[in-house]
Amino acid sequence: MVAAQDLKLGAFFFGGVELADAGAGPPAPMDRRSTNEECWAATLDYVNSAIEAERLGYDSFWTTEHHFQYEGYEVIPNGILISTWIAARTTRLRFGSMFNVVPQWNPMRLAEDFATLHNLSGGRAMLGVGRGTVPREVLHLNDRGVSIGSQDNPDQAADDRRNREVFEESMEIVRRALGQERFSFHGEHFQVPIEGIPDRGSTVQDLTLIPRPLHPYEIWQAVTSPPTLEYVPVVGHGAVFWNQHHSFIKRFWDTYGERYAAAHDGVELEPHEKRMLVVSVRVEDTMEQARSSARPGHDEFWKFLGPYGWSRGYMGPDGRPSPPGLIPTLDESIENMTILLGPPDEVARQVQLLKDLLGFEHLTIFPHLLGDSYAKADEQMARFREEVQPLLT
Repeated sequence: MVAAQDLKLGAFFFGGVELADAGAGPPAPMDRRSTNEECWAATLDYVNSAIEAERLGYDSFWTTEHHFQYEGYEVIPNGILISTWIAARTTRLRFGSMFNVVPQWNPMRLAEDFATLHNLSGGRAMLGVGRGTVPREVLHLNDRGVSIGSQDNPDQAADDRRNREVFEESMEIVRRALGQERFSFHGEHFQVPIEGIPDRGSTVQDLTLIPRPLHPYEIWQAVTSPPTLEYVPVVGHGAVFWNQHHSFIKRFWDTYGERYAAAHDGVELEPHEKRMLVVSVRVEDTMEQARSSARPGHDEFWKFLGPYGWSRGYMGPDGRPSPPGLIPTLDESIENMTILLGPPDEVARQVQLLKDLLGFEHLTIFPHLLGDSYAKADEQMARFREEVQPLLT
């Protein structure tokens, strides 16, 4: 069991604007429109919160990658770029993106940019990767017509398959580019290098990434579906689990270890290795205050993301995953343990239950519920670090 003082504690912010009217009712997400000035102010506050995370002793700060969100929910379009600015203003903090949306990138550009950040920061970057959520983003940021589907939407199954194929080929290119002095790749969607390119009397046979990492690095990937759970341990990415019923996470957590061993000559990981839990938190003096404080941001979060299928990891009344499109209530999230709230001793009790269940070392909290001020998020980081973590064993 990992001791509490050895936890690698992270903080993950969406990076949205403050909302005075967050909650389950109107306005609908698509009816919101934040100003450019509001979005930029949120960006500056976001950087300041990363600096505050370092001051509080957090191990890591996780950013996002989202585009064209005039609603103001997620206003950081490039986690690598913003992390480079954070790196220049911190000395110890590690950082990554939850997640770089790989089908929106040229994979070689993603590898170059990550390697540059990693080297400039002295080896403090982590490469977080995912397949995306929002079709209006991914369709406008790749030239292959790749969209994003969901297992919850059978009519989008073809989009989901193609997205997964492009993602997996892209990640093979990224790993080769970062790890090999010379690399090439020939798949269904990518040919690297393109055949027949003349170059000073010959043709290009391979490429060399400049720069490559000068320090060891980690790759972390969101795991929310059975096909992803088949892939991630085989290629050796770390697995990130969030917004699933604790019993479903336990099943995925253990299955990851089993499949990792099967794919890596029987190497058995400790329960804490290469797996991370992300969980929303709200720490207040009483349970009633915590519920009241969390409800607006919780309900706005699910009003925004429920229609994209993000709640598919919740448990339904029959003990199986919930049906598509569930927009959970705060009580349902408390029951599923996707949000931990209450006074410090109660939040610590809930964290300890999950820690005993999973044996995690990497714990990342989500303290900035949608619409919260950054001052509130900073307060939540401080209360968790100073009042909750010391109660863990």
